[in-house]
Amino acid sequence: MRAIVVGGGIAGPALGMALVAVGAEPIVLEAASTDRAAGSWFTIAPNGLAALDELDALDPVRRYGVPTRANVMVGATGSVLGRLPLGRPLDDGTPALSFRRPDLSAALMAEAAHRGVDVRHGARAVAAETADSGAAVVLADGTRVEGDIVIGADGIRSIVRTAIDPQAAAARYVGLANFGGVTRGGAASAGLDLEAWTFVFGRRAFFGGLPTPDGDVVWFVNEPREPVSREERAGTSSTEWRDHLVDLARPDAGPFADLIAAGELDLAGDSTYDLPTVRTWHRGRLALIGDALHAPSPSSGQGASMALEDAVVLAARLRDEATLAAAFASFETARRARVERIVADGARSSSSKTAGPIARIFQDAMLRWVFRHLVTERSTAATYDHRVSLGRA
Repeated sequence: MRAIVVGGGIAGPALGMALVAVGAEPIVLEAASTDRAAGSWFTIAPNGLAALDELDALDPVRRYGVPTRANVMVGATGSVLGRLPLGRPLDDGTPALSFRRPDLSAALMAEAAHRGVDVRHGARAVAAETADSGAAVVLADGTRVEGDIVIGADGIRSIVRTAIDPQAAAARYVGLANFGGVTRGGAASAGLDLEAWTFVFGRRAFFGGLPTPDGDVVWFVNEPREPVSREERAGTSSTEWRDHLVDLARPDAGPFADLIAAGELDLAGDSTYDLPTVRTWHRGRLALIGDALHAPSPSSGQGASMALEDAVVLAARLRDEATLAAAFASFETARRARVERIVADGARSSSSKTAGPIARIFQDAMLRWVFRHLVTERSTAATYDHRVSLGRA
């Protein structure tokens, strides 16, 4: 089977490796001409790491990850609202790992190519087609890439999703603009817990920081606001953005104002969207995985992990089911309820970051109760402790 995978972020190369493992011949098409440079940090929970390990792809990327055992929730006054462990570590003791997205993407693409996946950069898809005899992707330069199936791993504005269902629901803005950066040598003075993200529900924005083994602090800011326009993004310098973020952090206790002031931006003004539900997951020889299918808000901490699970499950179904239609239907049956629940959970988490000034008066007390009784190690076990298997024919 010749499988064309559209998208070379996290899901694309993972699916490429999974398809090689089940005997298929994948081509991964990546729009960027070189490895992606922009991007902030994110965490792959144990369920995602287990999927990588199932592909024998965890060890090749492990060195890029920072061990992350918990999320520490803090209020604007500096009071700790709760501490949430990030799931049961893998059997070898590996906890959740946090990565800089471009580093992980590049490492996975390199590993996929090493295993014989046909990785093509500078291949921007503009259309996807399905017929009884095969499927194809049309590139921006007019080239047609033909195969037996096309899988869209092309993100929240997926070309393949539109080809499957031209009336598919659009992405939904969650009310937050995202910024990310790093402060070199900032860990010594920041006082943040090691191997944990510290999250601050601030008066004007939501902040997160993670110390690295090198002594740096990687951080992000989620600002409640209207979407950042293309003109605003182009017309605002990194210094202006950083000064704005410092102003957002100043009213709150803790180190974030100083960290941001001394740091450098990796990502600025990225409007944050999710994709609550996709009505049609596949049509003919076209199907979807990852953010093209179920993009949660970053608050879920599960976007990449779910994409990695998808790669394993879809490859196994393509190998084991008698027909392509049965494989795609079986994949949907196995995945829909889980991923839609996680997307919904992420949307609820995002709403706590956009509370208005009146709601913030009560927010600390409410969140302290939530992290004690509702969002707990036990309640999140179904997400973090889930394991998928490629199996062996």
